[in-house]
Amino acid sequence: MSEIKRGDIYWVAFDPVQGAEIQKTRPAIVLSNTLINRARKTVIVVPLSTSAPAITYLNVSLTGGSIARCDQIRAVAKIRLQNKIGIAHKKDLDAIANGLNHILDLV
Repeated sequence: MSEIKRGDIYWVAFDPVQGAEIQKTRPAIVLSNTLINRARKTVIVVPLSTSAPAITYLNVSLTGGSIARCDQIRAVAKIRLQNKIGIAHKKDLDAIANGLNHILDLV
């Protein structure tokens, strides 16, 4: 697998899951720092959806119509990453960061 960079969008196999965790194989944006991604066997991702309603900070609307499910951020093993399908726009990464800041009470 090529270098995994912050902002890369991959198909991610989220199953098996438990409870209300987001499930199935779906696109996700890598949020973890590229340098950390080189050193670790996991990456931090936020799953994307096309059917979730936009809810301030929880579900962030992105360029192209996808919704970032900020409340479902998680670390996944790199082996869960399948095909790279794109790169997120900087403004979308900024919107996700803003959502996470509110969800995690960082601001």
